[in-house]
Amino acid sequence: MNKRTLAISGAAVAALGAAAILLPNANANPDKTSGAKTFSSPVAVKLARSLAADLGDNGAGWYYDNANRQLVMNVVDEDSAEGVRAKGAVAKIVTNSMEDLKAATKTLSSDASVPGTAWSIDPVTNKVQVTADRTVTGAKWATLTKATDQMEGTVSVKRSQGEFKKFDGEEAAQPGDNGGAGAGDAAGDAGAGDAAGNAGAAGGADDAGAGGAGDAGAGGAGDAGAGGADGGEQGAGGAGDAGGAGDAGGGGDAAAGGLDGGDAIFGGGARCSLGFNVSVDGAPGFLTAGHCGNASQTWTSDEAGAQQVGTVQDSKFPENDFALVMYDDATTQASSTVDLQNGSTQEIGRAVEASVGLKVQRSGSTTGVTDGTVTGLNATVNYGNGDIVNGLIQTDVCAEPGDSGGAMFAEDAAVGLTSGGSGDCTQGGETFFQPVTGALEATGAVIGAGDGGAGGGDAAGGAGDAAGGAGDAAGGAGDAAGAGNAGAGDAGNAGAGDAGNAGDAGAAAGAGDTGNDAGQGLN
Repeated sequence: MNKRTLAISGAAVAALGAAAILLPNANANPDKTSGAKTFSSPVAVKLARSLAADLGDNGAGWYYDNANRQLVMNVVDEDSAEGVRAKGAVAKIVTNSMEDLKAATKTLSSDASVPGTAWSIDPVTNKVQVTADRTVTGAKWATLTKATDQMEGTVSVKRSQGEFKKFDGEEAAQPGDNGGAGAGDAAGDAGAGDAAGNAGAAGGADDAGAGGAGDAGAGGAGDAGAGGADGGEQGAGGAGDAGGAGDAGGGGDAAAGGLDGGDAIFGGGARCSLGFNVSVDGAPGFLTAGHCGNASQTWTSDEAGAQQVGTVQDSKFPENDFALVMYDDATTQASSTVDLQNGSTQEIGRAVEASVGLKVQRSGSTTGVTDGTVTGLNATVNYGNGDIVNGLIQTDVCAEPGDSGGAMFAEDAAVGLTSGGSGDCTQGGETFFQPVTGALEATGAVIGAGDGGAGGGDAAGGAGDAAGGAGDAAGGAGDAAGAGNAGAGDAGNAGAGDAGNAGDAGAAAGAGDTGNDAGQGLN
């Protein structure tokens, strides 16, 4: 055999070897996400719920991948995975079924329920994530690890540097503390330029509804600039109210009992935060944390207790953590809004269930507005002294004492009531929230006052269809020139103008994570 023949033979062998490597890969699909579609968060939630119903026991949870804008569905077999991929979602075949994960949480509740521990189902890792705070040492740590060691592969354990505690406080809210505006303080001082300048910045988080923040911000500008009760009334009576600006504009409404979500409330020596205004059979009230409701039967808008606003009608804690407080004045006009702590408000028209990966914001009287992401569901937290709460939403949103009961929301949708957690807004930590949907169902309340609220998950008068929920109800708002018209004496037009201009400060900000579906609210 000559050299030329050897060269040809060698080349043929090399080609065959390359074919042996490439052909199998050509027939397989190495990238299971290559055919996946991108979705806005609201659309992903709708699709996930539909797929989860179809999958039944073959599904093992799901989450929204914010970085890639994809829906990830956990499944237990390949047949189920094919059905998921056909709908444009990413199919992730996992080891632990939802039944396995729920069984693990039951074992933890019976064998490892020690103070300073928390756990939630994490669909990203397909495990139950157990967190032990810094107080879990010695015998408590031994009890925890004995239980979790027997569930290797289903449960994972991590330590928290903080200590799990309820986030009620004992001192009055101070304007500007830790970035918060303090109860009702920001609105009166904010001029039109200041509030408008802050429009949109308060929205912050991608899917979390910067649109609404922007709209409400500039809407509130005129009201705040008008100063005092007159500005508040003018905004509330005109189109500005639809943008959530009227109540933000003046402390006069707060004195009459109409507080916003996130505002400070006082009772029994405790300071908490209002969650969401609601109505029960047409009567105005609000939701807050149950451990706050247990602390006092009556609540005021001032530390001195001179301005009583409501009386507790129902309070559940522990196991759950929500309370229903009814306004003492049945004529109170309690707007369905959350205080963004910068002189503006976010309109809230409905309530939705949380989902892992959902971008959210939280408003509280100590730390103002902070944002983050839902990281776990069906969470249990043991605060000690027998205070164990189940069915909570776990997040990486920070909070501090005094923020208890405060509103967690996504765009124009109510999501949760602040319960407690570890850490603070300097170092970060974990925070747990009572689902609003559960509180509404238990109390028979609906989100918002009778003129603008919606029960459960229903949109309120079209507000849910707006990018930030701030402007649809302002009739003729589009004719206004926008925030530029927000003169100090033109409070009503300020709300209307900005509501009509959802595309400027609000929709543009919200569109970053909602894609072509920026106009759709969460569902």
